[in-house]
Amino acid sequence: MLAGPGTMRPPMPPIARPLLILAVVALLGAGLPARASAPRDGGRFMNPGGERHWPSVTVSIPFFARKIWTSLVGREGGAPRVPFDASALAENPSITWIGHSTMLVRMDGVTFLTDPIFSERASPVSFAGPSRLVPPGVPLDALPPVDFVTLSHDHYDHTDLPSIEALAKRGTRFVAGLEMGDLVRSVGGDVVELDWWQSTTIGGVEVHCVPAQHFSGRSLVGHGRRLWAGFVVAGPTRRFYHAGDTGYFDGFGELARRLGPIDLAALPIGAYDPPEIMRFVHLNAEEAIQAALDLGARRAVAMHWGTFDLTDEPLDEPPQRFRAAADEKGLGADRAWVMAVGETRRW
Repeated sequence: MLAGPGTMRPPMPPIARPLLILAVVALLGAGLPARASAPRDGGRFMNPGGERHWPSVTVSIPFFARKIWTSLVGREGGAPRVPFDASALAENPSITWIGHSTMLVRMDGVTFLTDPIFSERASPVSFAGPSRLVPPGVPLDALPPVDFVTLSHDHYDHTDLPSIEALAKRGTRFVAGLEMGDLVRSVGGDVVELDWWQSTTIGGVEVHCVPAQHFSGRSLVGHGRRLWAGFVVAGPTRRFYHAGDTGYFDGFGELARRLGPIDLAALPIGAYDPPEIMRFVHLNAEEAIQAALDLGARRAVAMHWGTFDLTDEPLDEPPQRFRAAADEKGLGADRAWVMAVGETRRW
């Protein structure tokens, strides 16, 4: 019997109410993208694209022997450096290349650093390992107040404990992937750990942890225990993407769909030779330009070259290939930036 005016509807059975709520939630969420977390295999994080395959010892052993030798004798070709402009550091929005993957970024009222390394070596010890080819573009003691730091993964050239300790003493907060907190806390830092596609709010901007194709580990054992990631910092007027370390993968297009449009993308362009070892975990210069196109980025800035001698390619080759690839794809110098260490640009 249909209920008409003045007719009492029969009460909803108790079990029907939660079922109705679940149905509504399912319908409302049907059009939303899945928020997949980083895949794991037991206690190890994994890349969606599978495992990195190591080449034969005939490739890997000579490579490591060459890098031991070059760490002792050095090579020419470090990135150019200019004196930093203290007044330019105060510009908002602005970006300053401090070296390697370390960027000082100002946007929407916040100031933050990416993967800060101010130490002389990217190494677990102070007397050996890759040494700096170029001093930091801005000394640590000349930095303005920093609201937060993003840490992409645990490798020594990206998570430098002396730099983290110095920043932690200033009260700087840290944002990193899952299981990175032990490193930050070991030197007195306060850290927010995020899974892929999780975010936190700091000072009016959203800091999003996003996928990367790389690996983690600070010794010969324990690889994959800490998560690797990139970060998107999204504010009312700007969106900045820092890729951390990554190989080329389809995650750039997904990131654009979820978090675009990206105003400025900081992309690694060096550490790609020999490709048999590096291709899966590091972009080359041409792949960095393709990643910028996949992201739909308004501008891209090159990083991760000319500061530490990590691989085989000539040290000054990555920016040349980056500019050539950008020109081929129709990205002029105003859209594909190669900066000097210490240089600041508005964006």
